[in-house]
Amino acid sequence: MKSTLRLASIAGCLAVALGAFGAHALRPRLALLGTAWIWEKAVLYHLAHAVALLALALGRPVNRWVVPLFAAGIFIFSGSLYVLALTNVQWLGAITPFGGACFLAGWLTLCCCAKEPAQK
Repeated sequence: MKSTLRLASIAGCLAVALGAFGAHALRPRLALLGTAWIWEKAVLYHLAHAVALLALALGRPVNRWVVPLFAAGIFIFSGSLYVLALTNVQWLGAITPFGGACFLAGWLTLCCCAKEPAQK
């Protein structure tokens, strides 16, 4: 739980920082490339899954694959979009779906492997 809480905290902090960085310091670059919407999408999914990681850290135990799948999704999905937004290198868009698949697998694992709370 402690490591998941740290991961959630770091992911959340980075999402907020990257969102602010994109809105301010990178605004001219993203406007020039026309990729601000890509940056925003990366931040949205990054932050949403940071919150999901936080919920997992504070909730009851779940299947051991959920946290790594969400973390991989953040790294691959949002990470590829961040780089795509900054560089406009289009082949990076081919990597993004692998991160999306990690997100989907994490959510499906959470659903399929949910454990009922112990009865008192």
